[in-house]
Amino acid sequence: TSTKICVVSHIRPDGDSLGSQLALTFGLEKIGKQVEAWCDDPIPAKLSFLDPENKIQKPHQTEGFDCVISVDVASVERLGECRNYINPSKVLINIDHHSSNTRFGDINWICPRDPATGEIVFKLFKWARWEISTQIADCLFTAISTDTGSFQYSTTRPTTFRTAAELVQRGAELEKICNSVYQSFPISRVRLLQLVLNRFKLTADNKIAYFWLKPEDFTRTGACISDSEGLIDHIRSIEPVVVACLFELVKPDLIRISLRSKSQSINVNEIAAKFNGGGHPAAAGAHIQGTPLAVQRKVIKAIKQALNSNYDH
Repeated sequence: TSTKICVVSHIRPDGDSLGSQLALTFGLEKIGKQVEAWCDDPIPAKLSFLDPENKIQKPHQTEGFDCVISVDVASVERLGECRNYINPSKVLINIDHHSSNTRFGDINWICPRDPATGEIVFKLFKWARWEISTQIADCLFTAISTDTGSFQYSTTRPTTFRTAAELVQRGAELEKICNSVYQSFPISRVRLLQLVLNRFKLTADNKIAYFWLKPEDFTRTGACISDSEGLIDHIRSIEPVVVACLFELVKPDLIRISLRSKSQSINVNEIAAKFNGGGHPAAAGAHIQGTPLAVQRKVIKAIKQALNSNYDH
């Protein structure tokens, strides 16, 4: 019976969070709901084609909503400023696929087996018999394509391909999506990648690759934070590497880590959990207080322990 609804997504938005958020926003509008879409951080340029009408706004003071729907958000902290503006007395629905989800909603629909939140939102459209327009198909295809690494990650299942096929049937424009998401990197990101390739280090018989990004790197290259997304995949793809780690200096004593694994025997979600982080078995992250060198030592040690106890190739 809700009429005023707010759909919220996580800070540092990606293809899955934005695609799922916008698909749900457009779907709810089509059935006559008043919908706002909020995100605390700006939309990366490569994903702006999904939101030509600038539906997504910064969180702000309102009279409240009947219902707030959180998509692809593993914990309340990941909402950023949004959490300070959503009315706590109304229903909060939490739709997500992270196994580390903290079940912070009044209603929690969590499917860790689904490789993308976009796939859960697709199921909702099918169950509710909502129309999937070309625009919604673009959003959901982008969500699923980006969170499966273009259908490369081991989380991809037969149903994922069937969902993607149906979205293409419904009008998802592959050329437009792939050009925007995968073929339109700004020069600033290429400069950032150049730094990473010059700078990354290998350890543990070349099974661990890691690199640092500091505020001055973004200043030097003219890059923005969203340009760093996907850089880690370049070093994960080196043949002997099993785990890749990005250390990003947020403040002098706060480091954001991103972890990627390419072996099912190494669960980086478990490594991130040691530092109060989380995510998925193949991709996870955390924020850690401490000096850069101390944090690096702790994290590399934890990765080595995981390799020693689990990795048998």
